[in-house]
Amino acid sequence: MQTFWSNVNRFPRFLIGVIIGFFLTTFYPIFKSLKNKKQLIFINTLFLITLYLVYRTLILMLAIN
Repeated sequence: MQTFWSNVNRFPRFLIGVIIGFFLTTFYPIFKSLKNKKQLIFINTLFLITLYLVYRTLILMLAIN
């Protein structure tokens, strides 16, 4: 029973490590490509378009005038 509680106590640290690892592996190629000027402009434009589309979708869904 002692090993069970030991494993339960280690789980939050494992979960945080998995979450950090996920974000590092997901965003590393994006940060690496930001060193190139053309890709920086493309990624910024893509981000702004995505942000605008989410904004417009929320405005239309919530019927805000």
